[in-house]
Amino acid sequence: MPWRIHKKRHLTSFQVIILGFAGVILFGALILMLPISSAQGIITPFHKALFTSTSAVCVTGLVVLDTGSYWSVFGQTVIMFLIQIGGLGVITTATSVFILSGRKISIMQRSTMQNAISAPKVGGIVRLMSFILKGTLLIELIGALFMIPVFCHDFGLRGIWMSIFHSVSAFCNAGFDLLGTKWHPFVSLTSYAVNPVINIVIMLLIIIGGIGFFTWEDIYLHKFHFKHYHMQSKVILTTTLCLILLPAVFFFFQDYGNLSGIHRLLASLFQAVTPRTAGFNTTDLSMLTGASKAMMILLMLIGGSPSSTAGGMKTTTFALLLLNVLATFQSCDDVTAFGRRIDTSVIKNATTIAMMYFILFFAGGMTISVYEGLPLSSCLFEAASAVGTVGLTLGITPKLHILSQIILIILMYLGRVGGLTLIYAVFSDKNKRKARLPLDKIIVG
Repeated sequence: MPWRIHKKRHLTSFQVIILGFAGVILFGALILMLPISSAQGIITPFHKALFTSTSAVCVTGLVVLDTGSYWSVFGQTVIMFLIQIGGLGVITTATSVFILSGRKISIMQRSTMQNAISAPKVGGIVRLMSFILKGTLLIELIGALFMIPVFCHDFGLRGIWMSIFHSVSAFCNAGFDLLGTKWHPFVSLTSYAVNPVINIVIMLLIIIGGIGFFTWEDIYLHKFHFKHYHMQSKVILTTTLCLILLPAVFFFFQDYGNLSGIHRLLASLFQAVTPRTAGFNTTDLSMLTGASKAMMILLMLIGGSPSSTAGGMKTTTFALLLLNVLATFQSCDDVTAFGRRIDTSVIKNATTIAMMYFILFFAGGMTISVYEGLPLSSCLFEAASAVGTVGLTLGITPKLHILSQIILIILMYLGRVGGLTLIYAVFSDKNKRKARLPLDKIIVG
């Protein structure tokens, strides 16, 4: 009888990433269920703990229980650590532990790290991880130090903890806050709408966390010599600037005419920054016009930049789609940016990612609307917030039934692990065709 040789199957780096996120989410949910995690010392229902853990690890910020009033200090600490793990990435956090303990990193682990942060090459990946870890801790510490005087003035010594929590939450683009009370839950930063320190620090933390680790490296190495940056960093910074200034002008004239002076300017800028996967708000979102809500949905779906703490389909994806349209209008064969030609496969990936996010966003919003009997526009807003890992809400998420909350959990998870990561994890290279089929034409437009 012939011996059958069975190859030992190993998980791919992409499968390790998606399973790593799932494992941390489940572990976090089990801890949050414990009585010690709630302020009242009660057991939290599994689906609510799972929703909170998913929202924290996926750095979203949608909640069904008010973070400031429901959870104990222990529970809030667990949420903060889940946010930090989710913001840096499960693989990045695990690698950081290895680096700090002095353990050697294998080639397989380096490859997984490369895919986890979308690094262009394996070489220098450990050095980059160390740079990311040190930069993250330093930025979060500086952010907390700037907010301590404000929060300590309002909350005493508890203000130190609140400063640290909000600094981590803002940098990781999570949107969790501790300002809600038993009588006024889910208030976010509305009580600090006119405070320039909190507004500016939170916005800067969101932007720094959302531009990506490789952009940090370019800025660190080349300072303000923009022409020396990599093409990706140039695209990210240009797109980010446009996606802040143009929406800010829109909100300034569209919604905040009743405000005056610095309050109107801060509200407009904050409203332009926060939909890019942060989830904080300083004004009542339900009072915005339909046009402004549509603008926010677009910003939420775009999200932050690759290799960052932010989610969404990414600024580079949006920029490449626009550049592809521009090249088509100009009858150019190649898509170019800053004197460089962009590979066709990258444009294909950008189109795939954008279509995946649109399908998830529309299918999720439609399903919730039909099941809950709520207006489609409101449900699409919540779905965009979930799949873009933003956390902004019109106030309906805490009132949704379990099925709708499960849909949001799935959207948050898929939005955080990323479309291509999921595709590569499910479909291996073995399924690729060896031969190319005959070419044919199809009419579009």
